[in-house]
Amino acid sequence: MVATATRPAGAVAAEPVAAPRRRWHRHRPRTFYSFAAPWLIGFALLTLFPLAYAFWLSFTNYDGLSPKWGYVGLDNYERAFADPKTWSSLVRTLVFVFVLVPVTVGFGLFLAVLVNQKVPGRAAFRAIFFLPVVVPVVAAGFVFRMLFDRDTGATTAVLGWFGLAPVEWLADDKALVVMLLMILWRVGSNMIISLAALQGVPKELLDAAAIDGAGSWRTFFRVTTPIISPVLFFQVVNGAIDTLQIYLPALLLSAAGQARLDTVPGEGLYIYMVHVYTQAFAKGDLGYASALLWLLTAITLIYTLLVFRFSRRFVYYEAGPSDSGERR
Repeated sequence: MVATATRPAGAVAAEPVAAPRRRWHRHRPRTFYSFAAPWLIGFALLTLFPLAYAFWLSFTNYDGLSPKWGYVGLDNYERAFADPKTWSSLVRTLVFVFVLVPVTVGFGLFLAVLVNQKVPGRAAFRAIFFLPVVVPVVAAGFVFRMLFDRDTGATTAVLGWFGLAPVEWLADDKALVVMLLMILWRVGSNMIISLAALQGVPKELLDAAAIDGAGSWRTFFRVTTPIISPVLFFQVVNGAIDTLQIYLPALLLSAAGQARLDTVPGEGLYIYMVHVYTQAFAKGDLGYASALLWLLTAITLIYTLLVFRFSRRFVYYEAGPSDSGERR
C-alpha cells in the first residue's frame, strides 16, 4: 500500500519558484560617448581643428614665423587664379593623373591576371611584384635619381653602348616620365587588390561561359570585368586622389631632394603640390599655400562627384534580393 501525502483543507498549493531572470538594461547615451570619446577627441584635434585652421589661414598673409599677420580676405584666391604657375602646374598635374591612373590600374590588372594562373612558383612571382611596395619612397626616389642621372646614371651607360648621347632625364618634361616609371615600379599594391577581386569571381559563371562557347577574351571582358568593375572603380577614384597630392617623388627626383627645403624643383617636375610646397616652405607664404590647397580640395571633390555620377554606366554591382537582375 502506497502512502500519499495529504495537505490540510484550505491550504494553497505552492507554485514552483522560477529562476531569477537576468534583466538587460539599456545603456545610457553617456556610456556610448565615454567609449567613443577617444576617437571623437582625436578626430576633433587632428582633423577638424587642422581643417578649420587651414581654412582660416587661407584668408591671411601669415608666413608661419612672424607674429604679425593680417586678414586679406579673398586676395589669396584671386592671386591663385591670376598666377600662371598655378595653372601650368595644375595642367601638368591633371595630364599626369589622366596618364598615370589608367596605366597603373591597367598594368596592375595585367599582373594580377598573370599571377592568378595556376603555374609553378606563382607565389614567388607575387612576392617579387609586390616587393617594391615595401621599399620606402625616399629610398626609391634616390635609386631612380641615380639610375637616370645624366653623368653617372645607368641609363647613360646603356645609351653609350649603342653610341647614343646622354639624355637629361631629370629636366623638362622627361622628368615626368621618370616619375611615372618610379610610380609604376610600385604597382604591386594595385596588383594585390585586382588579384583579390579576380579570386572573388564565382567559378560557376566562368564555367557557364565556357559551356556557352565563350573564349578566354570574351569571358574576361564580358564576365570577369563587369564583376570586378567596383574594385577597378575604387582604384580609379583613390588613384586619382593620391596622384593629385603627389609631391615627394618630384622633390626627391629634383635637386630639392638633396638640397635645402627652399630649393625649387625644375619646370619638368613642377606639379601642383610642388607649387604648394614652394609657396609654403621656400617662400614662407602659408596663407597663399592654404588657399591653393583648398582649391585642390574643391577640384578633388568635383572630380569625385563626376566620377561617381558617370560610374553608373560602367560599374556593375551584385543585384540584391529586391532588385534582382537590375544594375545599380
